[in-house]
Amino acid sequence: MSTKAEKQISLFDNLSDLDFLRLNKFQAFLYKLIHIIKAIPGWLLNLLKAIGNIIRNFFIAVKNDIVDIFNIFKNGDYKTKTSFLVMGFGHLTRGQIVKGILFLVFEVVFIGYMFICGGYWLGKLITLGDTATVSVYDPVLDTYVLQANDDSFKCLLYGVLTVIFIIAFIYTYRLNIKQNKTMENIIKSGKKIKSGKDDLKSLLDDEFHKTLLALPIVGISAFTIFPIIFMILVAFTNYDGAHDGYSNLFSWVGLTNFNSLFNLNLGNDNLSVAFGEILSWTLMWAVFATFTNYFLGMFVAMLINKKGIKFKKLWRGILVLTSAVPQFISLLYISKIFSTSGLINGFLLNNGVFTSTGDFIRFWEDGTLARVMVIIINIWIGIPYLMLITTGILMNIPADLYESANIDGANAWQQFSRITLPYMLFVTGPYLLTSFIGNINNFNVIYLLTAGGPDNPLLLTSGGAAGDTDLLITWLFKITTGAESKYYLASVIGIMIFVVVAVLSLIVYNVIPSTRNEEDYQ
Repeated sequence: MSTKAEKQISLFDNLSDLDFLRLNKFQAFLYKLIHIIKAIPGWLLNLLKAIGNIIRNFFIAVKNDIVDIFNIFKNGDYKTKTSFLVMGFGHLTRGQIVKGILFLVFEVVFIGYMFICGGYWLGKLITLGDTATVSVYDPVLDTYVLQANDDSFKCLLYGVLTVIFIIAFIYTYRLNIKQNKTMENIIKSGKKIKSGKDDLKSLLDDEFHKTLLALPIVGISAFTIFPIIFMILVAFTNYDGAHDGYSNLFSWVGLTNFNSLFNLNLGNDNLSVAFGEILSWTLMWAVFATFTNYFLGMFVAMLINKKGIKFKKLWRGILVLTSAVPQFISLLYISKIFSTSGLINGFLLNNGVFTSTGDFIRFWEDGTLARVMVIIINIWIGIPYLMLITTGILMNIPADLYESANIDGANAWQQFSRITLPYMLFVTGPYLLTSFIGNINNFNVIYLLTAGGPDNPLLLTSGGAAGDTDLLITWLFKITTGAESKYYLASVIGIMIFVVVAVLSLIVYNVIPSTRNEEDYQ
């Protein structure tokens, strides 16, 4: 009687559900880890392909637009052709008076702006100024006065605004042509063109979403998108305390600042070493700060919600009170308690644990101990909030799942790992991601407790000193507020923070079960 050889299972292959169930816990963990790592190169390849497709589609769209504009001019009537030169002419002659006036006014304003100052700022954008402000002698006042000349900051600011204005004009010009084509087709089909009154009614009815979104879009563009563009451009200049753009102009330096950050052969200017060290600690901090709060907060919520626990409202109230105190007060207070001459060391000295001040624990003066302390204190801050979040989610897990698990003989750990944790990860997956990103940029906890200290001599760079507990965001703050105020370096670091956060967000978002196994929790 022959026996069939057992099928050899490789963790590197894509296993069926049946084969996966045959794995033990350790093998199942390895299988998931291997396939997450294997998915990253494929994901990066897909990202590069997507970027390539976006670029290709952009140029195709530009080509199609140019061909479409040429055909509109070739086949259009005189009203449409005149609109190529005088925006709004087609609208005015076809009865859309309000739209026509708006298009015409926009064109007049644009031409006037470009003639009066737009061209000037575009020219200054190339050089960021040629003549700095200087002191000249005034014989009338018999003193030296400042003679205002170029201001690099204004050259960059108004130059970028002018470029944005030009882009807006090109879009509006294209819209003007497209609407002329649409109106001409409507007239040829025998239909009636909407009047200005009809357009107004439309904005309050079927296109009301455009009316509501107009103001938020303007606000986001003015207060979010434009500052980001400006910050990115600063990274390609030498804007700092010495080159303030007024008394000493700053200029374009290309990729020099990025080369400085990643060049490993800069002698004493070890920016790359400092960046690598601070980035690694930032990621380590984000992992610990996120997951210690998450699991301990969940544990506290499960403990308070457990049957038989008395005074549940009292325990929740005590925890909530700890998070109700502003961090500015609580963290500064905790920082003073654990200082070398603080309450903790004083208490231990008074009770005979220490014999002299030389025995004091240097909580904030030892790099490793300071890092451990900020993680522990962050747990104290974060647990109450996570407890409140997880309490509501735990109460929504169907009780019959636990009853069925009890009948099947599952112990407490099996119920947690098979029911509670998967459900929690599914519901709170997006929160975990945003919490992780928030901890990468968690300025308050680090700065209020240690101010980034203790200083590390190995992290002394041309951008200023950095400490063992400095995150990228606190290092950026020190660079911009120091004596040299290296705004260009801070801008480069800000761009790198964005790159790190964006890459991690995209990877994690494609791994969390909230976006992959939604049907399992319906």
